Amino acid sequence: MTKEPTISRRGALGGLSAAGALTLAGWPTPAAASSAREALITVMGTSDLHGHCLNWDYYKNTTYSDANGDHIGIAKAAALVKEIRAERGHNNTLLFDSGDTIQGAPLATYYSVVEPITDTGETHPMARAMNALDYDAITLGNHEFNYGIDHLDTWISQMRAPALAANAVHHGTDDPAYKPYALKRMKVDCTNRPGTQPLTIGVLGLTNPGSAIWDRHHVHGHLEFRDLIESARHWVPLMRARGADIVIVSAHAGDSGTSSYQGDIPVENASAMVAEQVPGIDAILFGHAHREVPERFVTNTETGERVLMTMPSFWGRRLSVMDLALRREHGRWKVISKNALTLNTNTVEEDPQIAALVADQHATTVAYVNQVVATSARELSAAQACWTDTAIVDFVHKVQIDTVTAALTGTPEADLPVVSIAAPFSRSAVFPAGDLSIRDIAALYIYDNTLLGSVLTGARLRAYLEHSARYYKQVPATGTVDPADLTNADDIPDYSCDQLAGVDYELDVSRPAGQRVTSLTLNGTPVTDDQRFVVAVNNYRQSGGGAFPHITDAPVVYNAQREIRQALIDHATAVGVIDPADFHDVNWRLVRQGAPIFT
Repeated sequence: MTKEPTISRRGALGGLSAAGALTLAGWPTPAAASSAREALITVMGTSDLHGHCLNWDYYKNTTYSDANGDHIGIAKAAALVKEIRAERGHNNTLLFDSGDTIQGAPLATYYSVVEPITDTGETHPMARAMNALDYDAITLGNHEFNYGIDHLDTWISQMRAPALAANAVHHGTDDPAYKPYALKRMKVDCTNRPGTQPLTIGVLGLTNPGSAIWDRHHVHGHLEFRDLIESARHWVPLMRARGADIVIVSAHAGDSGTSSYQGDIPVENASAMVAEQVPGIDAILFGHAHREVPERFVTNTETGERVLMTMPSFWGRRLSVMDLALRREHGRWKVISKNALTLNTNTVEEDPQIAALVADQHATTVAYVNQVVATSARELSAAQACWTDTAIVDFVHKVQIDTVTAALTGTPEADLPVVSIAAPFSRSAVFPAGDLSIRDIAALYIYDNTLLGSVLTGARLRAYLEHSARYYKQVPATGTVDPADLTNADDIPDYSCDQLAGVDYELDVSRPAGQRVTSLTLNGTPVTDDQRFVVAVNNYRQSGGGAFPHITDAPVVYNAQREIRQALIDHATAVGVIDPADFHDVNWRLVRQGAPIFT
């Protein structure tokens, strides 16, 4: 009997021969493979593509590149998918995605916001690409809900693959709002006999419960999001009863067992908990956490069986590949061994079919983001925005304060001081001196957030700042401070380094977290605990993202669903010249015993 090829564990570093075909030697063959295995199924997976079809950086207007040499885009992953199908046989391969597909890259934003598919009838570029690649099923990620249910429904209607989300139910019911699972009935090529044999693989889709918080304004009163573990415990036995020989979960949830929010919302990153607590699952493709997990095994506490897990990074950087060796026992297929790895998409050229399908939409997006809308009086950079007050972040504050202040005219809150909350989303953002394009502004504000105005007291504003100041590591009271040794304490991301404009404050980072706000003033006068402010804040933060205190239950006095990025673009277009002299005010600083650390 001919030995089956196996995928190399070099996957993340290469895995291709000079001729371009996959070199599938080197992945340890299961001990039972040569004699006991009757079929080999290869399951491929993508996740967190975030609208990236091509290996293109729309913010820099050039081919994508990063310090790790990674490439991005579904067109890259497609080339690997097609090579694996060619080697393993289409009968014995499957392709899934675990969510966050239609939000992120400007290509996706254009067809969701600028010319939304709900208005134009245009096919979304991700639908074009994924249909061409013949996905077997996709799972809905939390970002699928960013543009509302109608937009999501339109995209789902354009997809040929079933869109799954077993734990999303219609409000007030137990009725699934989307397909909970799919059964793939296959005729697989066997290794020990001629012809094919029937095999049914079930895939269960689980979306992230955090959507109830992050997109509350879209889903409240329409959808509810149940616990991943409880949902899987309900559906997996039903899938088995309805003929699934093999059960794979595609979950838009990380594996840490933690959540970025508080309250009674089910656990955000529960994939490993599902593997551990729900019997009957053979493997899990998971996402959401934007990490690369080539292979992880979790032992189910009820059965003792090991569940295979894999996560393929994000934006199409990697393709997860799982091999399941099967044997028939008592008339049913059983997995007798399994392995997984991730393949690096920088080892292949973009698939020309996918590139051609989205070429016109890509060109439209490139032309849009390269429109010049203003002039920048000088270069403004976000490189140091995480530890110093920078003009480029103050530009966001300026627009947010102006927008909310204007909207409050004639309201009971018109006389309250307006404070803006914003974070440095990208340290690489730059406004070049001279022509300022839409892509320059989009590179500064990379998320599709909307603007709200909420009322906070001085005491709650201080508590909010203390929470944000957890981002900094505690440093000695004397000596030099390297920003690299100061930021991202406990892996807190830059987008949780919230900064305020409209008040003046100091953070003493030589003190423990929770005791760092040493000065908080308005116009030179200390802010009192009962003093009231209107805070301009994005919808992600206001809905609970990052678990910042008090903001979710603060009274909302402005919510016009104004997209912040578009407000920045409109402001730049209206004023014509972006001059930091008009808005930059150094109102916060990091200190030690009152002495500024950076000047």
